[in-house]
Amino acid sequence: MISKDLLEILCCPVTKQPLQEENGALITADRKRAYPIKQGVPVLLAEEAVLLN
Repeated sequence: MISKDLLEILCCPVTKQPLQEENGALITADRKRAYPIKQGVPVLLAEEAVLLN
């Protein structure tokens, strides 16, 4: 689980949107990209993002 303080400063590296934690990933506000959280560390690399819908 990512701390609330960290979530407040993290953003999508591509769209700069805020992120929210959901099902072991960080999801952009528009719900179009998901970034994995591996061993408790968010992987915010554009090439690691999973495009949603």
